[in-house]
Amino acid sequence: MASSNKNRKRSSSPSSSPEQAPDLSITADDQVYLHAAGYNESPERGLIQSMARFRSSPLDFIREVSLHFSGSGWRSFDDHIGQPEFYSGFSEDMKGRVLSSPMLVAKVRELATKRVEVEAKEGLLGEEAQNGSGGVGEQDRKLKRRVQIEESLMEVSETWTDGMICKMESKGFIRGAYYLATQLLTRAYHQGVHVSSEEVLRLRAVAEKAAKDKHSIIFLPCHRSHVDYVSLQIICYRLGLALPTVIAGDNLNFPVVGSFLQHAGAMWIRRSFGEDQLYVTLVQAYIDTLLQCGYNLECFVEGGRSRTGKLLPPKFGILSYMLDSVASGRVEDAIICPVSTQYDKVIEVDSYISELLGQPKPKENLVDFLSASSVLSLKLGRVDVRFHEPWSLRTFIDQQRSRFSKLPQQLDTKEDRVRLLRTLGYKVLSEINDVSVVMPTALVGTVLLTLRGRGVGKAELIRRVEWLSDRVRAQGGRVAHFGNLPTSVVVDRALEVLGPGLVGLVPGLPEDTFYAVDRFQLSFYRNMTIHLFILQSLVSAALYTHVKQGGGPEYQRMSYTDLHAQVHFLSQLFRGEFIFPTEGLDHNLAKTVEGLEADNVIKVHRVKNEEGLERVEYVELSDAERETGRENFDFYCFLIWPFIEAAWLGAMSLMMLTPPLTRTLGGAENWLGLKQVQDRAQLFGKTLYHQGDLSYFEAVNKETLKNAYTGFEEEGMIIVTKSKDKNTPATIRLAEEWVPQRGTKGIIAEGPLWRFAERISSSRREGKNRRDGATVQTRVLELADKVGNELWEDAVFVASKLDKADVGDAKSKAKARRKRGSMARL
Repeated sequence: MASSNKNRKRSSSPSSSPEQAPDLSITADDQVYLHAAGYNESPERGLIQSMARFRSSPLDFIREVSLHFSGSGWRSFDDHIGQPEFYSGFSEDMKGRVLSSPMLVAKVRELATKRVEVEAKEGLLGEEAQNGSGGVGEQDRKLKRRVQIEESLMEVSETWTDGMICKMESKGFIRGAYYLATQLLTRAYHQGVHVSSEEVLRLRAVAEKAAKDKHSIIFLPCHRSHVDYVSLQIICYRLGLALPTVIAGDNLNFPVVGSFLQHAGAMWIRRSFGEDQLYVTLVQAYIDTLLQCGYNLECFVEGGRSRTGKLLPPKFGILSYMLDSVASGRVEDAIICPVSTQYDKVIEVDSYISELLGQPKPKENLVDFLSASSVLSLKLGRVDVRFHEPWSLRTFIDQQRSRFSKLPQQLDTKEDRVRLLRTLGYKVLSEINDVSVVMPTALVGTVLLTLRGRGVGKAELIRRVEWLSDRVRAQGGRVAHFGNLPTSVVVDRALEVLGPGLVGLVPGLPEDTFYAVDRFQLSFYRNMTIHLFILQSLVSAALYTHVKQGGGPEYQRMSYTDLHAQVHFLSQLFRGEFIFPTEGLDHNLAKTVEGLEADNVIKVHRVKNEEGLERVEYVELSDAERETGRENFDFYCFLIWPFIEAAWLGAMSLMMLTPPLTRTLGGAENWLGLKQVQDRAQLFGKTLYHQGDLSYFEAVNKETLKNAYTGFEEEGMIIVTKSKDKNTPATIRLAEEWVPQRGTKGIIAEGPLWRFAERISSSRREGKNRRDGATVQTRVLELADKVGNELWEDAVFVASKLDKADVGDAKSKAKARRKRGSMARL
């Protein structure tokens, strides 16, 4: 391994982080170079470098193709770290292992036996079997029929297995797939793929030990783009690591592309397993087989792609299968490796915005896949991939079980497993956040959306990017570095990648002045930074309830008791939206207040109690913060305000669920379709925005509204029925104690739901972008009634489809949630 001796000078630019590990570049001469965090980066010096194009350099292009397909050097992939994946008959061997799994064989016998008993009771095996006389003929018929059913189920299992398993058995195909994927990726992301040398060297050492022990590495990346799994596969190939089997939804398994991806490492699973016991067992058997053989895996802990730019709550489906493999003892151990993949610009953002605004997600097909290649000629910047330190899943399970055993009351197996899964999921997400790199586009997008003015001058934009870079690092985050390049150049690169469709330039002014053209889409990049500042944002939004009252400083102070209560309320409101530190509210609040005080954003007044111990009496804005126009305090508020607006919109949209006077409160016809309600809530929000009652258009995005409704359900504010029959849509109604009262002129602005919405509203942004005043409550409530009218016209039709068992189950769950819910008490 060679080491670069040039360009070692550390950069004073905030886009360079001294504590950050050096970048790794691998060049065409097969040398590996380590570059200090201040090296002069160029587009050709990333881990994956741009490849020659035939039109511009035909000889270089022909040379690269020749080297690749002849398998020269690392391109041969002959000596990778991990278990052998490429040999003739690999797929058939894997199928045989899965189909002979004791778990699958036992499930097939169980299902066949149950079916035989049903057929016997229904008289399908003959009168003797139906009467249960127990003769020899009856037993023979049952045995014969059971064998027939078992054979049939095994045939189905074989067909499903063949369609499910990855088929990486051709090294020539893999080499060609790598070359094609790299060509496409480096044309879209012209500045290449970057990794940390320290993390890569650590990962290789872990991989070598795992290969020796025959343990799998389970890569768990965040999921923002289809490029995520492409980039990780390319990195593994380039570094000589065994390629992971990628667990993917079968919505991508369409003609031509589906087969290509399956032979390049994709494992296809259904988006929903339902009650299909055979399929569930088959998936578990395949996961077991992969882990028992030591093959690497990759799956996305969030489930689907994040359309908002921030991490989504964990999905526990496939994660539970991997956990069960190890926890049950069927697999000795597996290595978990959280992965963060960050982009200067995400290819699919345009389609994400359409979906968030309510347009249905189109079904994947070959035509759309090929048309997406038109964006590959764009210059989208670079990709940064970071690997958290891998750790043993077996050790994690043992540690958690030890913790559970020390609790005063033992947990039953199901509760133990759910807690273990939740802890695992949130641990992985937290570690992804820990290693994530904030890209220049995220810095610029965040600054543009957290300024009060219509636009910002170039010098001020650079100053705020430098300030934000410092704050990111102070919070333990990482900023993507660009060597010795000054911040002005890094900002120019970010503006170029974002493009005029997102950031506009006002012409003809003495200073270049930039403004946000598409705030909704730009919010995707702002959301990549919010996890670092969520606690500061909540504290600032809570303090804002007093700051916005105006007057002198003495009128804007907030007692620590009131601050604690409002932060508690907001943190409960957003517990499904953000990932909070696990130390608890009291610790997190005290630490955050101390940090804001140290940064001179707030001033803290303390008093001593009788024991001589200090306690915080009240907090207020610092004098320095007031003198600078509250720019830092406002920054934290601007980060959280769109989410507060969305929560307020969600609460106000529940007013649409208030039954008309002609309906009885407990009547069956008071159930409404959940999807229809959420669609109308989004329409309600768009109307409020255009009429001036909502400040942020991004507050109407579908995902945030869904999260709000999930929170309302968990609090027992609404009751939601979800049928086991996938063809029966979910329904919704207000819990009785949350139903507003009606008067002769409409919904009355009183009761727990109104007070709840007002509590949220107290932290909303006041200002010229929103219509305020006492008339708002009347206008907004009238609009909620108007928008909800169509819902109530369809209510009887919806109620006719309800299953009484589903309704009873939903009501009992809501009752239990209301007992432990905290929103009503806050």
